[in-house]
Amino acid sequence: MLLCDAAEEVGGKLYILGGGWSFLHRPEVPTSMALAIKIAVPWHETNESHTIRAHLLTDDGEPVHVEGEPVEASGNFEIGRPPGIKPGTDLDAPFVLPFQLSLPAGGYVWELEIDGDETARTPFRVLEAVE
Repeated sequence: MLLCDAAEEVGGKLYILGGGWSFLHRPEVPTSMALAIKIAVPWHETNESHTIRAHLLTDDGEPVHVEGEPVEASGNFEIGRPPGIKPGTDLDAPFVLPFQLSLPAGGYVWELEIDGDETARTPFRVLEAVE
């Protein structure tokens, strides 16, 4: 899972702009960000439904809320086995989750869960404005 300015998934590939950052220098300013995610689905878990959930926490582990709602995205996905693939091969499942957020200065972490299990964490900080 990579934190970036923007990303797209096209044809099974991730196209990433401004990827890999961990600091924002604009507290309280609406900012576009995206999570670029590539999941390697094990062969034995293909052809079945899975859930994905990304949610934003403070670095103290508290859920971040905007207008009373938690900052998160979730859904289901299923990856089928293409013809001719070698049995046992992991299959790629790329996703992009875009967000527009205005966050106060502080520490945050994106957590990714697949089928209820935490699989990735991406921390970042929003720095105080320098005048």
